[in-house]
Amino acid sequence: MNPIAIRLLNQQLICPQFNDPAEVVNHMGAIQAQEYRMMRWAVAMRTRKPSAQAFKRAYDSGQIIRLHLMRGTWQLVSSQDYWLLLALCAPKAMAVTQGWMHSNHISIPDEEVSRIHDILIRTAGDFGSATKEDFVQALITRDITMDDHRLSYHIRMAELSGILCSGDLLPMKATYALTADKVKPSMPVVDRDEALLMLTRKYFQSRQPATLEDFAWWSGLNIGDCRHGIELMGNTIHEEKWRGRSFYMADGCRTRGFRKGRYLLIPPYDEYLISYKSRDIVLSPDFRHKAHNNSGIFQPIIVHDGIVCGNWKPFKDDHQADFFLGQHDAGVQEEWGRYKRFSLSSRRSG
Repeated sequence: MNPIAIRLLNQQLICPQFNDPAEVVNHMGAIQAQEYRMMRWAVAMRTRKPSAQAFKRAYDSGQIIRLHLMRGTWQLVSSQDYWLLLALCAPKAMAVTQGWMHSNHISIPDEEVSRIHDILIRTAGDFGSATKEDFVQALITRDITMDDHRLSYHIRMAELSGILCSGDLLPMKATYALTADKVKPSMPVVDRDEALLMLTRKYFQSRQPATLEDFAWWSGLNIGDCRHGIELMGNTIHEEKWRGRSFYMADGCRTRGFRKGRYLLIPPYDEYLISYKSRDIVLSPDFRHKAHNNSGIFQPIIVHDGIVCGNWKPFKDDHQADFFLGQHDAGVQEEWGRYKRFSLSSRRSG
């Protein structure tokens, strides 16, 4: 087993199978979207022809939805998975949010939640796509002032309640829309096992080979739920040993198409690293600090043949790389050109 090549293929980073950004998000189940500008490249680089316009169309039309969902962080999910994932992940995400509120000595009574959510709903309905500043102004007109931290908790609770989700894509600022305007209504009852099976299948089909602990870290679910999800997959998933570790592989695993010598410019918070609790397969522990710190801040990284070998700067006009493994060559420039074409079109499309 070559876990590095298999991950590159199934994460769609090498020989991608999809043209449509929405297909990529659907395949991955969820894609980290912590960095508002770079989430676009995280999706587009997994398509055959990266297109900023295609990403914007999918995002604005509600085929791709951005919200706080797993581990209290931002993800992109497909509209068809939205309700299933919300039903499965929102209870844990709400508990995490309430834990953060408690540690920050913030208490929000139910009466306040109801009152503020009503204002958020009205404002999002009026604007179609409202920024946080629009919410602030709507509160001020009602003689309500609150700090940014408290308002962020209200918005997050509205997301986890299925009231608000992402609005249209702007160059720099996130917007919020009524979920009812972006996503089709949910089924009356969501079967939890169905949602868990769907998430488990999508995780392993797109991140394999991966461990049980990797899945638990990524999903934010408890280990018992993750074991049950694997059990639900039945004989469509199997266990393989590699260097003393137990990995799971799903049916339909891609193993052919790896092209040696390829460089990739990976955005910060990308699924290539954040999908796994243990990252030493592709990232030497000696250089872990170059890719992320212990506080969960992830850097843009350069990958060569699947191995993390350097850092890059996405928002510069010219290519700037800092290698800590290997040597710079023309392959990096080729990948920079691919990214730059996407970046320039992204600025034009908004």
